[in-house]
Amino acid sequence: MTVRVLFVCLGNICRSPLAEAAFRLEAARIGLDAEADSAGTGDWHVGNPPDRRAQAAARRGGADISGLRARQVAPSDFDRFDHVIALDGQNLRDLERLRPDGARAALSLLLDHAPGRAGQAVADPYYGDDAGFDVTWADVMAGAQGLAERIARTG
Repeated sequence: MTVRVLFVCLGNICRSPLAEAAFRLEAARIGLDAEADSAGTGDWHVGNPPDRRAQAAARRGGADISGLRARQVAPSDFDRFDHVIALDGQNLRDLERLRPDGARAALSLLLDHAPGRAGQAVADPYYGDDAGFDVTWADVMAGAQGLAERIARTG
């Protein structure tokens, strides 16, 4: 059975597309039958590709995110996906508020799935320099690995 995972940050042009790519790589590496997508809680960048610096960091990590386009979270996402994964606490709180009653998706923070990182946010690299995107890539890879392994064990 295919597991569906949605990664969510604020604008869907930096952290969540990187997390989507990292999870896809990890799922493929371990043979997990999974689909991944990403979205933002805000609508500022809807239709735009990921930030060029995010694209460069993903390329260095072995992923191409140039074809992704930003979108906003929709109420239907909470039933379409098995897991909705926030990249920071504010987005998690926003998702909890947006989640329709009775929705089936499990909500969590990405770094809750990385050993020793529970409760931590993936830093938003948007206002920083290029190096911040490599730090974000390392964070999303750590979370994606832990998440994929947990799903493979427990579903």
